[in-house]
Amino acid sequence: MEASTNIKEMLQSNKIFVPNYQRAYSWDTEKNPQKTPRQVNVFLSDLEDYIKSSTKSPYYFGHFLFEKKPDNRFGVIDGQQRLTTIVIFLSALFKKLESIRQLTEKEEEIFEDIIKRKGTYRFETVYYDDQLFKDYVINQSKKDHNGLDTESAKRIVRAFDYFSVQFSEKQEEELLKLLNAVQSATCTTHPVENESEAIQMFIFQNNRGKKPSNLEIIKAQFMFNVHLFGGEEKEALIEEIKSRFEKIYKSISSIEYRINEDEVLTYTLRVHFNSLWENNAIDKINSLLSEENPIPFIKSFTQSLATSFEHLTTFFGKDERENIEIHSLVTLGGIGIAIPFIIKAYSFGLSIQQINQLCNKLESVVLRHRLIGTRADITSRLNGVYKDFTTENSDINPIIDRINWLKVTQDWWWAYWNDTELERALQGGINHSTAKYLLWKYENHLENQGKNGYTPTRFDKIEKPELEHIAPQTENPETGYDSYDEEFVNQYINCLGNYLLLSKSHNCSVGNKPFADKRNSYNHLEQQREIQRMTAENIQWTRELIQQRKDKIVKFVIENV
Repeated sequence: MEASTNIKEMLQSNKIFVPNYQRAYSWDTEKNPQKTPRQVNVFLSDLEDYIKSSTKSPYYFGHFLFEKKPDNRFGVIDGQQRLTTIVIFLSALFKKLESIRQLTEKEEEIFEDIIKRKGTYRFETVYYDDQLFKDYVINQSKKDHNGLDTESAKRIVRAFDYFSVQFSEKQEEELLKLLNAVQSATCTTHPVENESEAIQMFIFQNNRGKKPSNLEIIKAQFMFNVHLFGGEEKEALIEEIKSRFEKIYKSISSIEYRINEDEVLTYTLRVHFNSLWENNAIDKINSLLSEENPIPFIKSFTQSLATSFEHLTTFFGKDERENIEIHSLVTLGGIGIAIPFIIKAYSFGLSIQQINQLCNKLESVVLRHRLIGTRADITSRLNGVYKDFTTENSDINPIIDRINWLKVTQDWWWAYWNDTELERALQGGINHSTAKYLLWKYENHLENQGKNGYTPTRFDKIEKPELEHIAPQTENPETGYDSYDEEFVNQYINCLGNYLLLSKSHNCSVGNKPFADKRNSYNHLEQQREIQRMTAENIQWTRELIQQRKDKIVKFVIENV
């Protein structure tokens, strides 16, 4: 592999693969042209701009770093996102050309050099996505979107579909220009046979340009330190780190839309050192790596990381789908203070019933903290019970007791989240996303009245839930609403009593209509039917009724949050 080359030459006589301990495909595609373009969109638009320009210089795809393996196999250390996208792009382009006419002999040669010659694939992605990559992108034998188990697999499919759609609108001449631009595009490569050197270069390059995630930096630093200090167990430790990160990256590809990988790094730090105060992962880890023998820490923390990702995959996956308490906490969002408790609970082998109890109580803390909006630090108030929550003492009751006590105490140091403060916070305007969440909880409360064996409705089962102002924000001259005086506008329009949960389509349809028209449409959720019952005798939406409904919702929240 030459240091200065082009895309065709880089691929044609080599087998390039993404090592399983590297991250999977992470480039996104934006289908909505009104939104900010994502990496895949920019990839194409940059190429289109290039072929429209008058430049004679070849397109440049940047630098690629490889670890050389036997038999001309090269593991891509840096540049795998670009390389994966190049292969997806070219496969979609060749597909379009073949739909127009038979490929020429030269085009067949380019395809075989860059994409696939007989049964030999020039590029392979991580193993858990590779079959999908071959079936959907290279061979196009898979036509459906079923069985996409990872987010990275979904991204691969979205990228291929995006290019396919874009190419469908292009003439043959432009397609050929794009093909020539990519296959002849220049690049620089640096293949190294020494893994330690590859890791050093990765750290050097990425500390001087766009930074990778903290997790990627930590992985590289761990491997480099093992190369330096691993001694006789160096090779075994390197393989252990690779194996653990292989599992970590597969977990990331499943849950990355739920939680940020660097956040998991921080939460793991809080679990590993048993303190909610741990925040700066990079600084903390660097200080530990500078010690005389960092190997024991590297071994233990890498295991802790893998364990965290394993448990969170279960938590955000199977358990969230099957348990309303977990679903409720996840739906609330902003649950950073809860996650270390959750990781511990799974690590200690607690039952799902106990985890559900814990989630329910943690939800109340997070929600109260959000609603009340105090500057008081909740971390310091929970760190004590967190530190006492250990393998030897895995009882969740002290945590539950502490949270229950926070709801009622009048002690000045602790009383920021009690019922009094919560009731006060619920009187005024509430953030719309939080209001939707409260109304969803209220909906389940109403539906549960007098029903045995009731199964709560999941938030994600409500069709695009939006917040409706029953009395609209803009005064309607039609009858049906209270007079829009200063008191009504300031105290009643934006309060829980005047909020209603509707689907997006329903909300758009009612808009600013008279109350009678709105009321007639309120027949989908139990809280909508409640409005109908409240106005059965007089079809007027008054401040008295808004107050009555607000008091009812506030009472429910205080008793159940």
